[in-house]
Amino acid sequence: MGEIIYNQKTIVEVARSLLLYQKSPLLAFYGAMGVGKTTLIKTLVNELGGIDLGHSPSFGLVNEYHDKNGNLLAYHFDFYRINSLEEALDIGLEEYFSSDVHLFIEWPEKIEPLLPEGYHKVLLYFIDETTRRIEY
Repeated sequence: MGEIIYNQKTIVEVARSLLLYQKSPLLAFYGAMGVGKTTLIKTLVNELGGIDLGHSPSFGLVNEYHDKNGNLLAYHFDFYRINSLEEALDIGLEEYFSSDVHLFIEWPEKIEPLLPEGYHKVLLYFIDETTRRIEY
C-alpha cells in the first residue's frame, strides 16, 4: 500500500500513481464529506482521456465517461444517498462490475457486502484546508 501527501497542485501525479498501481479496475474511495473524492475522480477521468466533465453523480447514482471517440472509459458511482443494498442492485450494479472499464465508487461502505473480491481501496484524509493524505 502506498501513501502520498498532496494538494491541488500535485493531484495529477496522485491520479497517475493510482492508475499505474491499481490492483483492480474498481477503485473504492473512502473518506469524509468534502475530502476531495470527486475531485480526485475527475482528475482520474481526465488522465484516462475522458472528455466528459467529471462531477459527482449524487442525484443519479452513476455517471459514465467517454473519450473523444465516444468509447466508454469509466463509471462513477456515488452511494451517499443510497438507503439500502437493494437500491444498488436495482440500478444493475452487478452488471457494471462485469464491464471492462474503470469503476470509481464514492461511499463504498454503503454497499460493501456487494463489492467483488479484489477491489482496490483508496483512503482519503484531511491534513489541513488544502492538503490531503491518500493511502492506496
